[in-house]
Parts: sequence; C-alpha cells; structure tokens
Amino acid sequence: MPPTPASFHSLTPADLTPAQWHPFLVGAVAPRPVAFASTVDAAGRVNLSPYSFFNAFSSNPPILVFSPANRVRDNSQKHTLQNVREVPEVVINICDFALVEQMSLASTEYAQGTNEFLKAGLTELPSELVRPPRVAEAPAAFECVVEQVVELGRNNGAGNLVICRVVRAHFRTDILLPNAAGIDPFKLDAVARLGGDWYCRASGASLFEVSKPNRVLGIGIDQLPAHIRTSDVLTGNNLGRLANIEESALPAAEQVEAFRRHPLVSAVLQQHRDQPSEQQRQLTLLGKKMLEEGQLLDAWKVLLLAGNE
Repeated sequence: MPPTPASFHSLTPADLTPAQWHPFLVGAVAPRPVAFASTVDAAGRVNLSPYSFFNAFSSNPPILVFSPANRVRDNSQKHTLQNVREVPEVVINICDFALVEQMSLASTEYAQGTNEFLKAGLTELPSELVRPPRVAEAPAAFECVVEQVVELGRNNGAGNLVICRVVRAHFRTDILLPNAAGIDPFKLDAVARLGGDWYCRASGASLFEVSKPNRVLGIGIDQLPAHIRTSDVLTGNNLGRLANIEESALPAAEQVEAFRRHPLVSAVLQQHRDQPSEQQRQLTLLGKKMLEEGQLLDAWKVLLLAGNE
C-alpha cells in the first residue's frame, strides 16, 4: 500500500532555527558531490576547502556551481567566498576515497591566510589558466573563472552561489574509459556527502545501471497487465524496469507459450500444477529474479505466463 500522510514527519523550515532545520536538509538531500575548492586572495595566499552544496548545471557553457553558506553557528562567511570576490577564479578538485580524510581535514576552520594544502598534506600543482593551484592527488580538477556570486540571503545558513565556468579540465589517465571516451565510475571511486559525519563511496557493488528512458518510448506502468501492476511480489523498481520497454519490443504470444519449455518455468508449472494461485506467485518470483538479473525479455515472458495460468 502507498504511504499515507500519517507516515510522514512534516516540517515548515520557517518554524525551526537554522541549526534545527539544517540536519534534515543535508540528511535527506544526499548523497551530494563535493567541490574541493582551491582559491587565492588578493595577496596570493592559498585556501583549500570542501563544499557539498555543489553540482554541475550546464555542459555548454560548462558551468559548475557551489555554495559556501554562511556559518549556521555565527553567520560568518567562509574564506573561500571572500577569496572569489577578490580573485574571481577557483579550481574545483574532485575527491575520491583515497583523498577523503585529507579533504575532511582541510575543512577545519583555520585562521585566514592558512594554507590548507600544508595542513592536509596535499600537493599544489600549478594551474594552466587560473591563479589558484589544483590538488595533485585529486583524480579530476576543473580550472574555473567565477562568472557570478549570487547571495541568497544574509541570515545564518544562507547560501552564496558561486557560478563557475570551466576553462580547463584535468583527468588522471587511470580513471578514463578506453580511448579516453569518458570517466570509468569503477576507477573514479568517488565519494559523496551525507548528513552529520557520514559519507558514501561510489564503488563496487554500490554502482548499478538504470537504462535511460529517453532511449525508448516506454509503455509506462499504467499499461502493464493488471496482474503485474498490482502484484504484491514486484517492487516499484521492478515495475519501472518492466514499463521502460517499447510496445514493439514486447514478446509475441507464441514466444511466451514457447517459454513454458524453459527448465525453470517447466519446473514451477509441474510442481504447482494443482495450486493455481501458488503457481502464479512462483512464476512471478521467477520473473522478478530474471528481471533483477538483467533478463528483461525472459522476465516478461514468465510474467505474462503467470497471468495465463
């Protein structure tokens, strides 16, 4: 059954203090990539600090945006924000798992003018088109000019959108796909921010693929047969995967009938031949298993058979 209003704890941000509201926002809007931003002030002093209010917002022009929010504690502003107003350039370094503890250390609120590269034991690598150095240990780095700083408020926790245009990018060769066709997510080993002290690691079993719907005109969940759409065995993810198929790609009736001879299907049909409801349930479970193993068409055949029994 879908959740009811009673299933939710509802809040109005204006009714809470910034300190009360903040953990709900950053705990739920997650995971967030981290902009490990290096900047310089007018005197040329280097600063390095991570920000998880960050993402890519345009590829042409290539725009990254991060937000050094006013401190919730005392409404003071971050040194990074002061620096980009003095010298509108920044390098956004990408953090991988091997770098996460040093990145976290660099978030320490050292005195203005302190070089966090030294504090965190990281190596300055000269940039090619901007003044701030990049982090040599980072798997990727984007040299940017700051197009605009948008102040979202002047209260505790208010954000300041630093809109950055990428002018040069650097990607460590070991994270690239063959022929430098892009980034291999398994080799990037990226990390992202959650709430509190929590992070997550995008690697290994944590990585999974979901076919993009814009490649096909999926039939939609509303067009699934009723016994599939209302099944208490199949999850919403299962239904979404099944529904992301073009009508022309659905298996024909003769293909479905021929699939009765599949060993696993035949075994279910024989074992539960005198129990129609259990037979349907077991076929649905088999279809679910095939679906989650990536056998979309076979899963469709089994599930359609389940509706015929």
